[in-house]
Amino acid sequence: MLKLCNLITKYMAVIVLIGAVAAMVWPGTFAHIRTSWISPLLGVVMFGMGMTLQAADFKLVLTRPRDILIGSAAQFVIMPLLAWGLCQAFDLPRELAVGVILVGCCPGGTASNVITYLSGGDLALSVGMTTLSTLLAPLLTPLLVWLYAGTLVEVDIWGMLLSIVEVVILPIAIGLAIQHFLPRVTQSVRDYLPAFSSLVIATIVMAVVSANAGALMQSGLLVIAIVVLHNLLGFALGYGVAHLIRLNKPQSSAICIEVGMQNSGLACALAKQHFSDMAMATVPGAIFSVWHNIAGALLARWLYRMNNVVQKDVSDTN
Repeated sequence: MLKLCNLITKYMAVIVLIGAVAAMVWPGTFAHIRTSWISPLLGVVMFGMGMTLQAADFKLVLTRPRDILIGSAAQFVIMPLLAWGLCQAFDLPRELAVGVILVGCCPGGTASNVITYLSGGDLALSVGMTTLSTLLAPLLTPLLVWLYAGTLVEVDIWGMLLSIVEVVILPIAIGLAIQHFLPRVTQSVRDYLPAFSSLVIATIVMAVVSANAGALMQSGLLVIAIVVLHNLLGFALGYGVAHLIRLNKPQSSAICIEVGMQNSGLACALAKQHFSDMAMATVPGAIFSVWHNIAGALLARWLYRMNNVVQKDVSDTN
């Protein structure tokens, strides 16, 4: 069973892609997966994240504040600004623009830690950034959505804050509590949680894609192009910021991945809860969920080779 779970985690990008394509081609087959399930499913993923977090992950924010704060600030500055700029450049319809901005304003994605590990990057920095950005999300995400999308649609800042607490913070807190009070239970399931989370994320993507298959066929290429640009520019600018402040290559790799990979499942959940009259607002988040896992896996291979070369050079000089 553990080998199967490791395969699911390793090939998460492929599984999500297959699920998205199947939901696009045969939407009726997946109609039973309701979009109203998005928030509970995302809560399950966040619960799993809470069970895998350690006390050391929170201490890391205090012991390495400079790197983590700079990385998190880069994420909450670069991705929302990129989202707004792309919406302006391509003159996106209101529904799609709100969806793209939602993705940009969300915290780092849970898969970023796996991708950072595969890249040979600084995993501790990645976990610290994911932890901090997730904790900051209830405050920053609603404010940033209001700042960048407030002229397009009415934004309920307080309602969005409560939604993020309910869908993200509360499940993480429950996961942490179970880990603290029932450590044996946590230890017995921890190795299976990444695979379970991967399948849940794939289910969220299928739900959104199947519900919007017709609309996606009409404007899919434009949305896909913007999502790809958003993600790739996020990777590039994240790495650039890390390079400017003279971080080493493993640290730069972690910030690059953290900035470019978003919690797009949260974007789908917020779009469904707060912009239910805009069906297409959930679509950018679903496409981002598919694409950033594929791009992240490819990027990890390239960064791994680069980071290994750096480590080898350092050991040779020693």
